[in-house]
Amino acid sequence: MSKIWDAVIIGGGAAGLFCAGVAGQLGKKVLLLDHAEILGEKIRISGGGRCNFTNLHSSPANFLSLNAHFVKSALARYSSKDFIQLVQTYRIAYHEKHQGQLFCDDSAKQIIDLLFSECAKGGVKIRNPVKLEAISHEADVWTIQTNQGVEKTKAVVMATGGLPVPAIGATAYSLDIAKQFGLNVIDPRPALVPLSFTSETFSNLNELAGLSLPVRISSGSKGSRYGACRFNEDLLLTHKGLSGPAVLQASSYWTEGEAIHIDWLGAVEVGSSFQCDDLFNNEDNRLKLTETILASVLPQRLAKAFAEQKNLLGRKWAEVSKKDRQVLKELLTNWSVKPAGTLGWKKAEVMLGGVDTKELDGQTMMSRNHPGLYFIGECVDVTGHLGGHNFQWAWSSGFACAQAL
Repeated sequence: MSKIWDAVIIGGGAAGLFCAGVAGQLGKKVLLLDHAEILGEKIRISGGGRCNFTNLHSSPANFLSLNAHFVKSALARYSSKDFIQLVQTYRIAYHEKHQGQLFCDDSAKQIIDLLFSECAKGGVKIRNPVKLEAISHEADVWTIQTNQGVEKTKAVVMATGGLPVPAIGATAYSLDIAKQFGLNVIDPRPALVPLSFTSETFSNLNELAGLSLPVRISSGSKGSRYGACRFNEDLLLTHKGLSGPAVLQASSYWTEGEAIHIDWLGAVEVGSSFQCDDLFNNEDNRLKLTETILASVLPQRLAKAFAEQKNLLGRKWAEVSKKDRQVLKELLTNWSVKPAGTLGWKKAEVMLGGVDTKELDGQTMMSRNHPGLYFIGECVDVTGHLGGHNFQWAWSSGFACAQAL
């Protein structure tokens, strides 16, 4: 009789490699299969090549899912502190950037090497590139047919990720397997992705490309799939419209036909003595030009563009009526715009949707109706905010699964 593995893990990304390493070190006989020539490519390109491998503040509040409680068990059992401790064990130097985001000082390759080392410690067999042809189940044994032969296993772990960045081999294979075995799949769509805008939307902002500034951005609604959000993040003006962390965050909550709302002054108030009302009510500004007043809190070109939009360019503040001041304040603090769409899977960092969490046990990541079939990482309907949370979900879900194998 051919060898029966304790687990065959399909997918050699962050979740799959980490799960394999943990399971192997727990004494399980583990085989990892992947169709790619080179494993860990999405890790390699992440964080500008330095891998934002987790976030100091990662918590259930940083994740979108139709079941907001699903992530709690896995995150509690393997937290960002646990992965940081592993990184420190490997003496990988790292630094904190914005809002708890942790990056390697040197290269994302260090995280890939860490994962391969963990697999080696657990005696994990890695086979790639290999093409999967079919997965079937009979009694307590799963059969996996590949172009290199047939494998038998007690458990199958689907960890092939999502659809973003098709150029590096992203596929919907985990979702296809979920559907094959009757699991519900929440329709996937791009997330953490730039939004596109019509040329008419930015007719007066075309010359502002390259400007970046902190804003308060709001997106979504209580009745939408994942509710509403508000973030204080940096926004980037581009030739195509808006991008930067603020827009990437908002994109996960945005649905077609809805507007996003930007408070251009809101983020300035955070951590400072500045109050928006002071800007508009300060009588010391009477003899100053409108654009000069706005430039005290906004980039000069943007201040000029907003003053021009309301025909206030070149006008002293004393000449601006209370009504016009209020209109300008509303423009700056509740700027509303409807995106035309997203820039799609090629530009998306992660996938929204995936295997419905109602189908899975949150403590083990196993299918409720198919014992021995597990789903981890991005293929599950769990999507993190920007800033290392999606990697943390890979580690946490992979760990929870490995403990259950």
